[in-house]
Amino acid sequence: MASLTSQRTSGYKPFLFAFCVFALCWITALLYAGGFTTSIKAGMAFLDWPLSNGSVNPDGWLTESDKLAEHSHRLLGMKIGLLSIGLLIWTWLREERPQVRTLARVLLLIVVLQGVLGGARVRFDQLNILSDHNLIAQSFAVAHACGAQIVLALLVALTISSSRLWIEKQGGLIAAVPKSIKKWSLIACVSIFLQILVGAIMRHADAGLAIAKFPLAQDGSLLPAYWNFDVGVHFAHRVGAVGVLIALSILLGKVWAHQSTRKALRGIAIFISLLLVVQIYLGALTIWTVKNPYVATAHALIGAFLLASTWALTLLAHRPIKIE
Repeated sequence: MASLTSQRTSGYKPFLFAFCVFALCWITALLYAGGFTTSIKAGMAFLDWPLSNGSVNPDGWLTESDKLAEHSHRLLGMKIGLLSIGLLIWTWLREERPQVRTLARVLLLIVVLQGVLGGARVRFDQLNILSDHNLIAQSFAVAHACGAQIVLALLVALTISSSRLWIEKQGGLIAAVPKSIKKWSLIACVSIFLQILVGAIMRHADAGLAIAKFPLAQDGSLLPAYWNFDVGVHFAHRVGAVGVLIALSILLGKVWAHQSTRKALRGIAIFISLLLVVQIYLGALTIWTVKNPYVATAHALIGAFLLASTWALTLLAHRPIKIE
């Protein structure tokens, strides 16, 4: 056993870093497939799990849009599982840093849990358990959506910790990052995650158009004319968007105001700013296009990118790299 791990080092491994980037590309495809499946309400295109109509290659999945969306999502999920196993083995054999090996173990654990949650969403759907409501399946679906964000965050952490700049700290570290930047980066991450959680509840409750106008909820008012669960969760999502905007604006303002962090984190700060603008527009466009599935899916995907980018900035703020 010791001989298998005798080649462990803490240095930069370009192929491991490339593999992490490759995994990020695949999870982007998985997030899109999952979001599109929800957007077109194809989550129950197959009533069984883990197989699809009893097969890994079910009839009609390449020609019927709902089956294509759901089965593609399942196949991509399996791909992420295989990549996670690869990362676990790779880091266990070659990575000396225990925190990186731990990240890989947790990643595989969450990916397995994600598969179970996705399967539970199908197996406990009202079409299978013959109930008069679908609260159980919807709860599993929301947990599955949030779990996807955790998988993405773990992959981002693995990618950053495997990068040359993180390991070799070229140019040295910034001497002192203001505590306010560290604090607001965490606040921003939490606010975005909670916003995604509320968005997932809204999407799986099919409440995306519970308030059918934007930016006003009704003529002359920001508040809706009546309230029920769908309207309430939709309105909470709009309020949450304002909260995310405030948190990110404060964070990015503080990053830009501090000379050393501005130099080190300028690129990612600009990228987050652009994502924020696009995300606001896509949220409005989702309403204006009466929830076009491609627009709604893009809105969900950019939300994941926004969380991942803010999480990356948070990691760098806690161990930032000075760029000359």
